[in-house]
Amino acid sequence: MSTRQRPRLVYERWTDPVAGDILELSDIEVVKLDLSMPEERGWAALESAHGYQVATRTDVAGIEAGAQWLAGPELIKRCENLLAVCSAGAGYDVIDVEACTRAGIAVCNNSGPGAEAVAEHALGFMLDLAKKITVADRALRSGPLGDRLRLQGSQLFGKTLGVVGLGAIGGRLVELCAPFGMEVLVFDPYLDDVSADARGVRRVTLTELVERSDFVQVTCPLTAETQGLIGAEQFAAMKSTAFFITTARGPVHDEDALLQALETGSIAGAGLDVFHEEPPRQDNPLLRLENVVATPHTAGITVEAARDIAVATANQWQTLFAGFRPPRLLNPDVWPRYCDRFQDILGVRPTTSSHEDLTEVHT
Repeated sequence: MSTRQRPRLVYERWTDPVAGDILELSDIEVVKLDLSMPEERGWAALESAHGYQVATRTDVAGIEAGAQWLAGPELIKRCENLLAVCSAGAGYDVIDVEACTRAGIAVCNNSGPGAEAVAEHALGFMLDLAKKITVADRALRSGPLGDRLRLQGSQLFGKTLGVVGLGAIGGRLVELCAPFGMEVLVFDPYLDDVSADARGVRRVTLTELVERSDFVQVTCPLTAETQGLIGAEQFAAMKSTAFFITTARGPVHDEDALLQALETGSIAGAGLDVFHEEPPRQDNPLLRLENVVATPHTAGITVEAARDIAVATANQWQTLFAGFRPPRLLNPDVWPRYCDRFQDILGVRPTTSSHEDLTEVHT
């Protein structure tokens, strides 16, 4: 009879310390990965890990050769005992999902818990841009105001909202915009008409969405399908009065094409929480434009979201190492091989069922 091995989880940081508090109640060895230490110490921790809470690109930005701590082919090859990797939030571009699947590694994210924060931020961009709040604030602080009518804005009521990617964030944004009586168009290849009707939105092509929308909101993850999805052609097709807003990932849109559209007046403005390079350099030309409102990838950073994500993260690791199917498994095809590897490495075989509620121990 096989003896179960104690699982080892390596993490870079939690969004809130409550994750560590929760995991202390579990039979899981938790090890912190200090990116500032000599890399041999990091590899020593990871090469014996069964689970890895992946560092984000922002975490490794200031670390020399920091990309090695993302879940790519090099890390996967070196970490032979690795069973599962998880991203901190909804985005999972820090993980090579295909490479993990080939290696029999389960990939999870934490979509859902931070959706409220990001959706509210996206709505904030809409209101700010339409009402020219930031523009008016800058004008008021910079000197004599002059004619305030030049700060005339517009309203959200009755406008058309185009959402690219109707996941947890996009879905919540649609709910938040309901009081404004907006028509909502959605481009999402994974959304069917029945689900669209239930949410009161209409499925359209990307072309129709950018042509008709007053606000183009990008809330999809960064994948091979979505990289470069919004480029010069899409910006050229937008209304000159329309606003482009993204809380997704920078590479989903073409920054050079966006800059040109903003400088030429092809579109009215942009609300940007993400950039190709993060944090963006101070000389990024987008940051000098009056019709751009920008934040440094902080849409999901609220007290409430940080705690909710941390709780969900800890719960998911408990679920994984308890031998259940995790709630946010991104590569379900890996499950049979994952179960074989889990049994070989930890000594027990996972169940094929999901575990809905491990939260009672966290209250």
